[in-house]
Amino acid sequence: MSVRCIIVDDNALFLEGAAELLGREGLNVVGVASNGAEAIRLVKELRPDVTLVDIDLGDEDGFELAQQLNDISAASSKVILVSTHAEEDLAHLIERSPAVGFIAKTRLSAQAIRDTLERAA
Repeated sequence: MSVRCIIVDDNALFLEGAAELLGREGLNVVGVASNGAEAIRLVKELRPDVTLVDIDLGDEDGFELAQQLNDISAASSKVILVSTHAEEDLAHLIERSPAVGFIAKTRLSAQAIRDTLERAA
């Protein structure tokens, strides 16, 4: 079974590149969003297995969005946080979030997503 994924990031180039990479690696990228409102709409509409949320969404807080997404779909969809920042710099915030894990953007891959979801199960 293919993992259905939504990617949320305010950087259009990252969205395009990540969607292409993850699609080539076997993930089914069912949607992309550049802000929280789009992400919430897509998660409600498409019910992905996982939503990748950038911690730094410009004027928006990725941690807050992760909480909102968890509140609307905790049973059906998991959140994984992504960032260019080092995990160690944000560890306490990541731990307190409802996200099932964190993946550095430089290490983003379908396998990293599958591994994170398996650890959370």
